[in-house]
Amino acid sequence: MRIGILGPLEVHADGAPVEVGGARLRALLTLLALDPGALLPAERIIDALWEDGVPRGAPNALQSLVSRLRAAIGRAAVESRSGAYRLAVPRESVDAHAFEARVADARRAGDPAARAAGLREALALWRGPALADAAGLRFADAPAARLDALRRAALEERIDADLALGRHDEVIPELRALAAGDPLREPVTALLMRALYAAGHHAEALTRYEDAKRALADGLGVDPSPELAAVHLAVLRRDPSLAARPAAPAPAASRAEPPKGNLSAPLTSFIGRDADLERVGSLLAGARLVTLTGPGGAGKTRLSVEAARRYHAQAPAWLVELAPVTDPGEVPAAVLTALGLREAPQPMPGQRAAPSDPLDRVVTALSGRRMLLVLDNCEHLLDAAARLADRVLAGCPGVRVMATSREPLGITGETLWPVGPLEAPPPAATPHEALARPAVRLFADRAAAVAPGFAVTAANVAPVVRICRALDGIPLAIELAAARLRALTPAQVATRLDDRFRLLSAGSRTALPRHRTLRAVVEWSWDLLDEPERALCRRLAAFPGGATLETAEQVCAGAGLDRAAVMDALAALVDKSLVIVTGTDDEPRYRMLETIRAYGAERLAEAGEEHDVRRAHARCFVRLAEEAEPHLYRAEQLEWLRRLTAEHDNISAALRWTISAGDAATAVRFCAALGWYWFLHGELRDGADHLEDVLPLPGVPDDETTARALALGAMASLDNQLDGDRVLGWLNRARRLCAGRDPAALHPVLRLMLTSFDMYTVGWDDTTAPGVDGLLDDPDPWVRGLAYFIRGQIAHNFGWSGRVQEDCDRALAAFREAGDRWGLSFTLAAQAEIAGRDGDHHRSVALFEESLRLNAELGGGTAALVHVHMKLANALDLIGERERGEALLLAAVEGVEASRRPEEVAAVHYQLGEFARRSGDAAEARRRLARADELTRDIPGPPQFRAMVLCSRAQLDLATGALDEASARLDEAVRGAARARDHPILSYVLAGVAERARLLGDPERAAVLLGTADGLRGGPDLSLPDVLAIKAAVRGDLGEAAYTAAYDRGTARTFDDVVDEFGLERPPGG
Repeated sequence: MRIGILGPLEVHADGAPVEVGGARLRALLTLLALDPGALLPAERIIDALWEDGVPRGAPNALQSLVSRLRAAIGRAAVESRSGAYRLAVPRESVDAHAFEARVADARRAGDPAARAAGLREALALWRGPALADAAGLRFADAPAARLDALRRAALEERIDADLALGRHDEVIPELRALAAGDPLREPVTALLMRALYAAGHHAEALTRYEDAKRALADGLGVDPSPELAAVHLAVLRRDPSLAARPAAPAPAASRAEPPKGNLSAPLTSFIGRDADLERVGSLLAGARLVTLTGPGGAGKTRLSVEAARRYHAQAPAWLVELAPVTDPGEVPAAVLTALGLREAPQPMPGQRAAPSDPLDRVVTALSGRRMLLVLDNCEHLLDAAARLADRVLAGCPGVRVMATSREPLGITGETLWPVGPLEAPPPAATPHEALARPAVRLFADRAAAVAPGFAVTAANVAPVVRICRALDGIPLAIELAAARLRALTPAQVATRLDDRFRLLSAGSRTALPRHRTLRAVVEWSWDLLDEPERALCRRLAAFPGGATLETAEQVCAGAGLDRAAVMDALAALVDKSLVIVTGTDDEPRYRMLETIRAYGAERLAEAGEEHDVRRAHARCFVRLAEEAEPHLYRAEQLEWLRRLTAEHDNISAALRWTISAGDAATAVRFCAALGWYWFLHGELRDGADHLEDVLPLPGVPDDETTARALALGAMASLDNQLDGDRVLGWLNRARRLCAGRDPAALHPVLRLMLTSFDMYTVGWDDTTAPGVDGLLDDPDPWVRGLAYFIRGQIAHNFGWSGRVQEDCDRALAAFREAGDRWGLSFTLAAQAEIAGRDGDHHRSVALFEESLRLNAELGGGTAALVHVHMKLANALDLIGERERGEALLLAAVEGVEASRRPEEVAAVHYQLGEFARRSGDAAEARRRLARADELTRDIPGPPQFRAMVLCSRAQLDLATGALDEASARLDEAVRGAARARDHPILSYVLAGVAERARLLGDPERAAVLLGTADGLRGGPDLSLPDVLAIKAAVRGDLGEAAYTAAYDRGTARTFDDVVDEFGLERPPGG
């Protein structure tokens, strides 16, 4: 396959053109073709293609685009990995990369003829403006400008080679056209003057110089460059070298030396900054002062040198290293030293003496030159560096300045480019995924240099990723960590990062002292702070999740830092790259990189402020949690969920501190205020664990706050099927704490949990339902909604089909009144099940999808969500969209595999196994269902889901003739479903038992069991294709009349009849 982006997009496969229709589709292929083989995250692609506003459902829209692209150019050409995409073709298959490679090859050629031929071949690849099908999209601006600049340079070099071959007359028309198109491009004018002179047109050559001189003065206000002036002088002198033609190819050593400069050759590879390099190059093309800012160790110096190296083709680049300079007055002298002009030259007779002031000497020395001046490490000499840059830019029109600093220079005309951390992979990345991120590539490269043979593998990828993430992707820190692999393994390095400043202290002996250790890097910045800034910097270390201005003022104001001064100190820390601004324009957040925060925490302890600051931090966030809690049940819940989620890390740290400090009262307040948030956010197990840690503390108050924490913990634990004995203990304790209190005055969750207490001690049946009935007229619509929902679930469980729909409708109305999306989501899911059971599978799909949409608004973290996905996938299968259902489940696999809830993982494998079983793929079904079986074997709590898994495995056994294995699994499934008193699950299992009876030659008993199953669930379930198939087979075996008679006998049987038939113990409440 060949892909062309040097002009309108072209694709050829096997020599034939391929049509890629649609502007956005062509832009997508263009974007991927810019870096074939590299993984582009979906978020980056979406931002690039929809820069005028990301639409709702953008990920789905992108998937659709990718599907269309695969249909056009072949599925194998576009690969996807973990939410990212890449173009799977060789780089040389894309004309832009082939062009760059051919230009590089031609430049290495030893003689002008080979050079001219190679460059001509490279230039022939161009068919029009680069990236034409992405014109107007920001992602294309920098690469298109770079490619065009390389095209112009290659064209000029080709003409230069032609001139060396004596082809003066041939190139003059081409040069005249180029000069007319861009009269300010001096290299073209110089080439044209040389060609004209060599062809005998001396007068026109001189006229061309005068025309260019006027154009430069009028257009840019500058004189011709020294290079163009030199050609002019050579024409005036009739220098014979201008017309010389070599008799033989010149050896490589005789080629013209590159423009002067002082950039040294790199000692290590440059990794992970391609996008930064493109952008900085683009900025230098349009701005005369570009400052690279960022924290210490971010790689500002290396990026500036690489950017200068690229710029070197346009003008000489000179690096001025200011780090060793301590006296601001020595900054101009440092520039003169770098330029080789430290000593003032003695004037010739009749010549004016050079200025004595070093800054004036710098301006005088640079005033007639075209060059890039790189001022490296300006932060400790900020004023002096700013003055020098300002004077040079004003007095030297041909000079551009690139500075690196932890703080902007702050002068007119400055363009900033923040140099951030290198991207690190997600925690569970595979080796392939990890190496797609620049932080890991840098670590691997530097590690291989000190430990030959090192590679990122499945065995070490986890600690490597932990290292890169813990070090925030800061290149210097990563390099220092990699250096430790001389003696340690990645796992040993990762486990020692809690003491990172001791660990990362073995930098290069030739590096400046402030770059030899991680501590020195941070101390360099710390030493540049004033006292209020230091106070804020160390106190902000208490915020692992960053701070808003308001929370920073609440927690950090104190001795040496008035509340009114926090804002200015915070702005100063941002300017000095010690604090990063993230978040929205409405509420920016101020975050420290983890290394800087660790250093600040040390300083906080040294200052004796740690206890007071962390106590203020805990009080701040317990107040926020308590303010948010009542809003989490109402229409405004999304805004409050967003606020709590933004402060998640701060809240967790504050709660852990209160527990470790023995502050039981505050810790209980946290648990009471956060219980429902943890529920909605899917952190049920974490919330229960926190409560377990708090309750044994001395001083836990015997009040309603503790009772509420217990009730919420119990509610979350029940939903997540955690330890039932623990739940009952918490509910009993909560009931004792609320004894004698007016129920109407209790918190809604307490009213709900305590009123329905018997449901969790006796069991779900018609004797415990009145506890819920007492809440059906509660003044709080959320309580009413949940009461109706629970009663509907009780009715569903016991086959009281007449009441289920009515209770769900009333629950839905109550939750709509309250505005609670959680209640709406799960009530809609219950209605979807009803629709599926009645055979309206399209409505079932629509209701499940609406349920998931509402849940997604909450963050998609509430418990049982994967089971909703599982049921939606089944409903999709029933309307003929199994592929979509499978895609839904496969998308959920990665997330649930990393979760701490094995039942969710099992649910995905179960439904995928069901799909495989239904489609006849016995091997895949056996693999998936075995995994679900393994995961559910030791799950605490009710055994209903395991019964479904066992029944599905049994049906697979029955289909393959393994009757003994099927019988063992069915018997265990019946016991589990009966023990849980779950009528729908027991009904499903009985259908499997019926199939066993049919295969054993007893279709009459099979029909009775099928009738019993439908009787227990309150009617047939049309969402179970296996059960429908079993019914059809039994009816075929018996005939309609005999089947109906046996089936009807079965419908009259009760749950207790089933228990007795199978010789089971009566479950609690039975």
